[in-house]
Amino acid sequence: DSYAKQIDFPLEIIFVDDGSVDKTSEIIKKFKFNNIRKIKLIILSKNYGSHAAIRAGITVATYDICTWMGSDLQEPIEFLQLAHQKIISGDDAVYIEKKDINISKIERYFSNIYSAMMRRYAIKNYSSGGISNIVFNGKIKKFLNENIENNSSIMLQIIDAGFKSSCLSLYYKKRSAGVSKWTFSKKIKLFIDSFVAFSFMPIRLVSIIGIIMFIIGICFGLYIIISKLINPINPVPGYSTIASLLAIGFGITNISLGIIAEYLWRTYDAARGRPAFIISDIVDVVNEDNNEVNNEQNT
Repeated sequence: DSYAKQIDFPLEIIFVDDGSVDKTSEIIKKFKFNNIRKIKLIILSKNYGSHAAIRAGITVATYDICTWMGSDLQEPIEFLQLAHQKIISGDDAVYIEKKDINISKIERYFSNIYSAMMRRYAIKNYSSGGISNIVFNGKIKKFLNENIENNSSIMLQIIDAGFKSSCLSLYYKKRSAGVSKWTFSKKIKLFIDSFVAFSFMPIRLVSIIGIIMFIIGICFGLYIIISKLINPINPVPGYSTIASLLAIGFGITNISLGIIAEYLWRTYDAARGRPAFIISDIVDVVNEDNNEVNNEQNT
């Protein structure tokens, strides 16, 4: 709220209650804002996930330039001014990277693998440092509102669209309270969504593995036939090898079916046309300035 005094452009704050089970909405309604005139509270009908919540906020945003921030407020607030200047200068989007991320070596290793795979198989211009926030203009806002996707990543959708962009690398704050909701299962879902929604690599991988297993099977079959012709009396050893190959083959088959099912399920989900989110209520939060205006009108 105090930051609004330091900038030279108006701010609109949109809170999105994504099916919370605490008193988030009530706290926001009662909070007194002093320097921000436009404040809205969106209450979703249930929990749809962070990407759907961001999309919901964008659909009701008044201004063209938009971004999002997490409720833990780890983002450095100055990125708003810096990104705003870049967009005014001609960029359509400004990608915000975390500098000096405080994560373990294992997490950093898998993060680097994810970034490398995204650039190689899905989105060529994906940032090597990973993107945490994006500030974008009205052109992208219109594009997102016209193309609301289920089971997708809003960040990857913007990057994949190829708009003119630049990047800022900033230090983020440490979490002051609470714990991260970015669980392992959500990371797995993002990984699957990223490649299934923006790449044909998984489905092509199924074909490649199938061809490799076919060649291995042919070679092993030829080996058995030749061994039988050379030594017709002695049995061909290697039944444990055959069992292992069968187990591997069935495992690969099931994984392949799972990958195909992911594509089929997303196709079916898109064909149903169900909304990515449902807004239960939109509340205009009253601030101190609005109270004064209302009092003057009543007088």
